[in-house]
Amino acid sequence: MKQNHASAIDRFDLFTLVFDILISIVGGIIVNRLIPILKEKFIRAQLWGYDLNKRNSKEVKIAESQGVIAAGIFLILMFIMIAIVFSEHLHPLSDFPHNKFIEYLAALLSICCMVLLGFADDVLDLRWSVKLLLPLIASLPLLLVYFANYHSTTIILPKPVRPLLGHQWNLGILYYAYMSMVSVFCTNAINILAGVNGLEVGQSIVIASSILMFNLVELQGSCSEEHLFSLYFMIPFIGCTFPILLRNWCPAQIFVGDTLCYFSGMTFAVVGILGHFSKTMLLFFIPQIANFLLSIPQLFHFIPCPRHRLPRLNPELNKLNPSEVEFKKKDLKPLGWLMLRFFSAIKCVRYREYKMHDNEVMIATTNFTIINTVLCWAGPLHEATLTQILLLIQIIFGTALPFFIRYYLVKFFYDS
Repeated sequence: MKQNHASAIDRFDLFTLVFDILISIVGGIIVNRLIPILKEKFIRAQLWGYDLNKRNSKEVKIAESQGVIAAGIFLILMFIMIAIVFSEHLHPLSDFPHNKFIEYLAALLSICCMVLLGFADDVLDLRWSVKLLLPLIASLPLLLVYFANYHSTTIILPKPVRPLLGHQWNLGILYYAYMSMVSVFCTNAINILAGVNGLEVGQSIVIASSILMFNLVELQGSCSEEHLFSLYFMIPFIGCTFPILLRNWCPAQIFVGDTLCYFSGMTFAVVGILGHFSKTMLLFFIPQIANFLLSIPQLFHFIPCPRHRLPRLNPELNKLNPSEVEFKKKDLKPLGWLMLRFFSAIKCVRYREYKMHDNEVMIATTNFTIINTVLCWAGPLHEATLTQILLLIQIIFGTALPFFIRYYLVKFFYDS
């Protein structure tokens, strides 16, 4: 009887996954149909912008914040999935899994909060302090559910440090601080690595596909329920965002806005935290982590940071050049000068010094982002080519390398 019950659960899980795939396809079709219908309404509501990296860019208004369409349909699909996932427990004699149900609702609540923040940012242009604070608040449902259901804050230490530090550590409240930081990082990392057609949604789909493949590999393991939970979210996410990628690809018909960046980031944080693979999930963010580290000098104002660090169009070539920021050399503090020299030495930025007519020494440096770094290395590129290179970097360092680390290098640091 016990074996038959396990087999029935397996068949039901397969049914839910098939249903999840089917409604995700339907959701993608709906998103694709809604975009041309709604984008004119967004333009009439003054939610539009110009594509500055195109010739004659001021002649065409492009609807912004279209990520909210994908997010809205995604949430509707996830509400439908509630009835399907828990349908086998609706019988009065069934032992309803309240813990799993609360996890599901907390995940949707956190995602809803970030979709609201993203749309508010697109409309109100929120300050960075608000963008950092609200993900912390949005992650509270996740942390409370984790506390109620698991309350495990012990981590296993890598083999090389065990002789000095022991086999494991109980981090206590620091573990919850770590999970909050994961939420903040994921929701902002994609937003920082953005600015060319197709890049935001493209990297989101690559990350989601990496998580999906990891879930499928681990589905037969000891944490199959957690990875099944993640699949329920990743499949509709890919289905709803793929039409956005098609219409945001160069030349863009729509702009995704911060809504999609925050929606994507929180969805990844949700499945990583509640699926108990947050460290593996962060491996899929290696390019975003590298971009964040490269951006530190400007994000923390050791070097002046303009509001937009997007590449600049060369109209004659119809190609993009790295953007620059200029400032007086005397205003650069020693730590900022050290950072500038370091990133210049490793060829991540280019800078030059020149004198003004009053002999004031000025510095012009390319902005500290991976996008500008690629342009420094490869020279002027067409926007579509630049996006393809950046997504190839995401696939190599955000998919292939993490799987190599997770399934090969990990044995040198952990027992299994």
